[in-house]
Amino acid sequence: MPDPAIEFREVTFARPPALPVLDRFRLTVEAGEVVAMVGRSGAGKTTLLKLVNRLLLPQAGAVLVQGRDTRDWEPIQLRRRIGYVLQEVGLFPHMTVGGNVSVVPRLERWPPERVDRRVSELLELVGLNAQQFGPRWPDELSGGQRQRVGVARALAVDPPVLLMDEPFGALDPLTRAELHAEFRRIQSRVRKTVIIVTHDMGEAFALGDRVGVLDEGHLVTCDLPHRVAASNDIRVRRLLDALPSVPRAHTDAAAAEHPSESGRTASAPPGDGR
Repeated sequence: MPDPAIEFREVTFARPPALPVLDRFRLTVEAGEVVAMVGRSGAGKTTLLKLVNRLLLPQAGAVLVQGRDTRDWEPIQLRRRIGYVLQEVGLFPHMTVGGNVSVVPRLERWPPERVDRRVSELLELVGLNAQQFGPRWPDELSGGQRQRVGVARALAVDPPVLLMDEPFGALDPLTRAELHAEFRRIQSRVRKTVIIVTHDMGEAFALGDRVGVLDEGHLVTCDLPHRVAASNDIRVRRLLDALPSVPRAHTDAAAAEHPSESGRTASAPPGDGR
């Protein structure tokens, strides 16, 4: 049986003198799976990602990537196998879109022709015309377009793992919804192992094969979205209750307040029953 793509084994990480950010944290992510982790600010979401690509090391327990403890990986080699997408995107302002996407392939000393093909392929994959957008500068792009470029850059050398740190949090709701659909389309083609962290339960339901809830360093649950939505755990319910509700239409409210008037509108006028 193959090793999980990512595994946390009783991981504890703390920043003394504070309480642990993660406390005996356990999670297994299978190859090709999308796990969306939800929690409020300070719950340990970003720490979790940094432990995967060895920007941080646990004080206790172990984080395994493709069956190897992150302590045993050479850091640069490990990070070449992990794409990272940030909320702020972090495009280099002095490089064109094509230059940003090609950073890691050029560091890997790919031949120029292969780099050019890969840049074009990835820009098309994320819905940007390569000829039109490749020569542009980051400040010529919308927020949604910059986020697409960030995803393309993270996929540049075809890493098996993708980490996404609130990647769509700074975007307007319509653009976010569009990029959620784009992410699902891209994932159906590339089948990466993905951990997404977000404070938005709605986003987690939209993107995750499984949804996990972090609270004060502990994994409360990690399950299929419909099971998480049915949870009675107060820590889960707080996040569910924070989802915005859509108010009922004004006409529905008016009909409820004046049912007799509503009934007359739908029936024949009084006295016209001949």
